[in-house]
Amino acid sequence: MLLQALYQWEIARAPVNDILAEFLVYYQGKIDREFFKQVFPDVISHVDELDEMLRPWLDREIKSLDPIELSLLRLGLYELAHRIDVPYKVVINEAVELAKVFGATDGHKYINGVLDRAARQLRELEQRGTGRI
Repeated sequence: MLLQALYQWEIARAPVNDILAEFLVYYQGKIDREFFKQVFPDVISHVDELDEMLRPWLDREIKSLDPIELSLLRLGLYELAHRIDVPYKVVINEAVELAKVFGATDGHKYINGVLDRAARQLRELEQRGTGRI
């Protein structure tokens, strides 16, 4: 649901609170409310920072990315940078699996490559096993 909300924001640029309220009501009982209420607005509030962080790991301009893949990259990068309680392998795996379902045919490969490069830098200690979080 988080990916869908990020995609909706990317496409419609509706106010964050409107999308948040819509998802909390419509998906009542099917969504981790507290997680959603924290992460969705936080990703949006960090979009400029996330996009700037993404640039070195991309092989194209951000504006040329598919909106689903862009939303997944932002979410994955947000979790790598701001949710160190989530292991980097879980972040990457979840993004890849969502890309397989919702993204373009080989979009999951692109997502995997970009987030893997980001994790090498953002989660270096965790990957080496010396600073496992």
